[in-house]
Amino acid sequence: MNRFRRVVIVVLDSAGIGALPDAALWGDSGTDTIGHVLAAENPSLPNLQRLGLANIRPFPNLAPVEKPEGAYGRAAILSRGKDTTVGHWEIAGIITQTPFPTYPDGFPDRILVPFKKAIKRDILGNVPASGTQIIQELGEEHIRTGKPIVYTSADSVFQIAAHEEVIPPAELYRMCEEARIILTGDDCVARVIARPFVGTPGNFQRTANRKDFAIQPPGPTLLDELMARGLATIGIGKIASIFDYRGISQNLSAHSNAETVDQTVAALAYASEGLIFSNLVDFDMLWGHRRDSKGYAQGLAEFDRRLPELQEALGSEDCLIICADHGNDPKAHGSDHTREYVPVLVYGKELQGGVNLGTRVSLSDIGQTAAENFGFCLSNGKSFLHLLQ
Repeated sequence: MNRFRRVVIVVLDSAGIGALPDAALWGDSGTDTIGHVLAAENPSLPNLQRLGLANIRPFPNLAPVEKPEGAYGRAAILSRGKDTTVGHWEIAGIITQTPFPTYPDGFPDRILVPFKKAIKRDILGNVPASGTQIIQELGEEHIRTGKPIVYTSADSVFQIAAHEEVIPPAELYRMCEEARIILTGDDCVARVIARPFVGTPGNFQRTANRKDFAIQPPGPTLLDELMARGLATIGIGKIASIFDYRGISQNLSAHSNAETVDQTVAALAYASEGLIFSNLVDFDMLWGHRRDSKGYAQGLAEFDRRLPELQEALGSEDCLIICADHGNDPKAHGSDHTREYVPVLVYGKELQGGVNLGTRVSLSDIGQTAAENFGFCLSNGKSFLHLLQ
């Protein structure tokens, strides 16, 4: 018999809690996303505090509680990477041994020549850049010439931005499909991303018509195994795109933290037995990459305010796991993700609180815990289900 009828995994995208032992190899010594945000901004997080966030490790401006309401711990990332794809794949049981390629100097001719031939246009950009900044810099020239803006970041991504009145989203998606075909082998980036925008020079804004073209995980994931057993697998926000829409029984759209919480609460009102998997993207996209510690703090405080709503929506046989997929320290140099431990907080209305889960060797322990609950085993991870009494 399953211990829980439903498992809800909520990923606070990029909410790391301190540098991993190998962080120096990634240029991330001393990084501490939540710790530095707490030190700089002192947001009010009473509900996360009650669950046991400050019991995981000492934090500035956040004291541990005597009797946490949840189980608490931290997890390392075993995968060779520090981005959304490898983090979520690892949560679902896939450990990435070879890092996805990145292009700090832009894309080479072996990629761009066949790409331009396929789309029958020249391009603009071809640099690592902030998506909001590059459309302000090149948007006017793009409108004048019709050339799409190609750019990357510290992540393994090939991004194409285009004004919706110049290159309609359907045509932009076709361009992304052409890029996805070209980007194979050593150039197999994790994601090709369509970035439509609208507006006029000086006032360009990205739209909600973003679309990701990811690669499929190299083996069966928690989602695949659940679906094979006829169980629900509800992906909220960008979850479905991270897994290239594989293993998802229902994809619920959400474009912000607030919408993601709304959709998670809504799913809890009707979802049958299985998994609800949600990603709160704003922490990473809006505040981590932009090194905005104040915005990050406000986002944490807003999630904390809504946490009781999530808890109340749970049934007596449900389990809520709050975690992250990597770090993105607003106080770090540059704009890249940071290689950090992530928090693991577990709550259920019938669960005894105060359980110390310790330091988990891999994020895949989360997926393995869910798998054991539903009666099967993944190839990676060590379950902590037995600790959840």
